[in-house]
Amino acid sequence: MLAYFLQTVALGFGTLLVVQPVLVLSLMFTLPLSARFNGYRLRKAEISWALLLTVAVGIMIILGRPLPGNPHPPLDRWIPALLIGAAVMGVMWLMAQYVLKRDKALILGLVTGALFGYVAVMSKAAVDIFINQGILGLIFNWEGYGLILTAVFGTVVQQYSFNAGELQKSLPAMTIAEPIVAFSLGYLVLGEKFQVVDWEWIAMSAALLVMIIATVALSRTSTLPASPKSQ
Repeated sequence: MLAYFLQTVALGFGTLLVVQPVLVLSLMFTLPLSARFNGYRLRKAEISWALLLTVAVGIMIILGRPLPGNPHPPLDRWIPALLIGAAVMGVMWLMAQYVLKRDKALILGLVTGALFGYVAVMSKAAVDIFINQGILGLIFNWEGYGLILTAVFGTVVQQYSFNAGELQKSLPAMTIAEPIVAFSLGYLVLGEKFQVVDWEWIAMSAALLVMIIATVALSRTSTLPASPKSQ
């Protein structure tokens, strides 16, 4: 709860294109804490991936120099994103239940991450409404209700994904799907932009690819058994 509150506060001051990549760095805090409390040393691979993740996030924020968009866009910009998202996630849910049962945890992890991507964007909109219109603004605008609904759906699907299989199958999918969906919605719905031209797009694309690979690698290595510390 505290983590989500702090994320919401951050969205009140910054763009999604800044906050979401930084949130991915939570894996770097999880790893040393897990190593400390479980009595093992971090692997060299974990340290290497963590450093790559840091560099990738830094490139996206510093080189990208994100510009804010309209955090409270008109409904006609929301409707296509909501309909397409609901259709895609609905198909993925059905595939996980009836077609690709062996990959159920992975697919539901992707759906969970996508839902929380919508939660992040609606949080940005709700924060802007609250700052400018107060609590009455949240009552009389649909974004507050949409935020609650998507958060509830995301939590429910997350529990299904955890129960569907090993954590190392669902956690990487959740961790990386959320910022990708939030990125896309920030661009398409809120109108946030990166200030990049020409070759800078190549660097940004490479940084995003490294961020995805490093996040998946760290999520997987953090769920594997580790060697204990030498005495």
